[in-house]
Amino acid sequence: MRAIAEDPTLAEAVRRGNVAVLRQWAVANMQQPGMRVRAEVPPELLASARDMARRGLDKSILNAYRTGQTVMWRHWMHTCFTLSTESDDLPELFDRSAESISTFIDDIAESVGEAMDSERRALTRETHAERLAAVSLILEGTAITVARAESQLGYGLTGPHTAAIVWDASARAADQLDAAAEALTRGSGAPRRLTVIASANALWIWLPTAADIDAAALTSQVVEYDAIRIAIGRPGRGVDGFRRSHLEAASTQQMLARLTSAQQVARYDDIALVALMTRDPTPADEFVIDTLGELLTADPETLSVLRVYIQQLCNTSRTAQRMFIHRNTIIRRLARADELLPKPLADNLVAVAAALEVLHWRGDSLLRRAVSADDGREV
Repeated sequence: MRAIAEDPTLAEAVRRGNVAVLRQWAVANMQQPGMRVRAEVPPELLASARDMARRGLDKSILNAYRTGQTVMWRHWMHTCFTLSTESDDLPELFDRSAESISTFIDDIAESVGEAMDSERRALTRETHAERLAAVSLILEGTAITVARAESQLGYGLTGPHTAAIVWDASARAADQLDAAAEALTRGSGAPRRLTVIASANALWIWLPTAADIDAAALTSQVVEYDAIRIAIGRPGRGVDGFRRSHLEAASTQQMLARLTSAQQVARYDDIALVALMTRDPTPADEFVIDTLGELLTADPETLSVLRVYIQQLCNTSRTAQRMFIHRNTIIRRLARADELLPKPLADNLVAVAAALEVLHWRGDSLLRRAVSADDGREV
């Protein structure tokens, strides 16, 4: 399951499919208790099957359905024990439920497997399948000659590369992917790009450039596509740079998905520290809450001023120039921030800087947690 778990778009597609299948079984048993449930594969599951086939995954991945079946069975037994008033009826209920669930999952798995086979046959006739296959070999470090890879990709591998992943976080705006990819290409100044369709909701992109991409300028270009996210790796050269830049973009994508970040554009250079700190989001959140204290719920302008101030090596004049704010305003906001911090900024500068970076990428979800904890409610 690693290939799915490490890809937010695939994981989300599988999650939607699982929910649709569970709902189908539950509704069918409400309408006709105990009857065999017809395996009408929902569109969400067919979409995830196509995406898995495009990634080269075979039908053995469907064995994971049994894991889902076990989890669902445990919830079902708990529900039955909670609601039942006649314990003598439970053995028959569990017997019929077990047979119904097992048969339904068998039928679903068979239908999804057929869909994967069909997609795989279709892909063998498509150029994108050749591109994805060649890219996969390069990323895995499998032996493939540069000449052969360049022929299949229509893209040179010997020069500079900057990799990016463009994806639809909502799974409902896939039609905006190409427009966002085009904005990325324009923003990079690259004359062309290599585009590989990784799934129905994600594009893998390589740009033949080593130039820095302005994340703020790119965000302004894609802000109208609010469900689109773009993760960008560092520039590299040759085959190794092609691979490394993509893996960095993938790490950036995973972090944005893990934190449910609202930031639309992220570069690996900007999130490397936060990615390390938030591999387990819970202790990272606790660190931010403890470090920032009451500052965590201060107005956004105060938080922004403090973050930029630290980035500018604690220089108020440069901060004022960077933010186009009068220097006296900067000084007042910094004083207010110092009042709200549990420890003076001068005594805890590194920790505050790290906490502000996590907060920048974590966003509203962390603020909601802090407010809930402050109110004494369960988090």
